[in-house]
Amino acid sequence: MLSERPAANLPLTFRAAAMQDLPQIKTVYRKIVHHMNAQRIEIWDERYPCDFLEEDIRNGRLYLLLHRLDIVSAFALCGENAGAAHIDWEHSGAKALYLDRFAVNVRYMGKGIGGYMLSQACRTARQRGAEDLRLFVVDCNTPALRLYEKSGFVRRPGVYDEVIDETLVLHEYGYEKKC
Repeated sequence: MLSERPAANLPLTFRAAAMQDLPQIKTVYRKIVHHMNAQRIEIWDERYPCDFLEEDIRNGRLYLLLHRLDIVSAFALCGENAGAAHIDWEHSGAKALYLDRFAVNVRYMGKGIGGYMLSQACRTARQRGAEDLRLFVVDCNTPALRLYEKSGFVRRPGVYDEVIDETLVLHEYGYEKKC
């Protein structure tokens, strides 16, 4: 079940990201990358996801959760994903959006923000005409796998092997949830 309110009971604002938010958003993501690397979840780096955030804002697909002026969490809702054809989606004909670049500020981890933000993503996807919310998660990202499953996402058959370079291939599972 998705959280309707984070455990921290913070006054929160959810909105689309604006270009003036970009410097703070990049700072938050860089700290998340550092935290993930310290946890040996080495799937994001100095380029990804930061190099895609400006385009996400420009295309109106990046959303933020704020506590006062502090960015608590962010995600992008995209109309397509390169790995989509590799997964056997339960609702293959349904209009779907793809959750991408989902992140929770390291200062707010463990407070129920992830589940709350996933409920916001589903609500926003539904408002944008989607029936399903889909996502991909790298097989070694155990905290994300647990969160998605706890939040009602169902892993679908298939694996997308995203080739980053000749030394790195990310094995990604596809998850789906009816909105």
